Amino acid sequence: MIALLQRVTSASVTVEGETVGTIGAGLVVLAAVEPGDGEAQTRRMCERLLGYRVFSDDAGRMNLSLADIVGGLLLVPQFTLAADTRKGMRPSFTTAAAPEQGRRWFDRLVELARAAHPEVATGRFGAHMQVRLVNDGPVSFILRI
Repeated sequence: MIALLQRVTSASVTVEGETVGTIGAGLVVLAAVEPGDGEAQTRRMCERLLGYRVFSDDAGRMNLSLADIVGGLLLVPQFTLAADTRKGMRPSFTTAAAPEQGRRWFDRLVELARAAHPEVATGRFGAHMQVRLVNDGPVSFILRI
């Protein structure tokens, strides 16, 4: 499982003109499922998303997590993160999970996050989405499980 975390002051996802997810300060996470991912990887990714320390403490150091600040979490499915881009001029998606597997484990990630955190919004799996965000910092990290 791959996640691109972006610390934001606000963010939203729109599908066909309808806003389907919105948050204030927190994290936007673009998430991709890879072949072989399952319950263990999904649980570990959820733990890391909620516990990864990317928010500033009173001393200005990145010591606080999303759980610490009780910020928003916007989870957006994005299979293109799993693309193989090592050669050629066109990405290959053979390194991404099949759509059924991707949906299963993305939905499970959302379920786990909602059980553990008060503010979780999502994009829509398989939809063409417009993601708007104000990156704070900018602060962005790639997590791989």
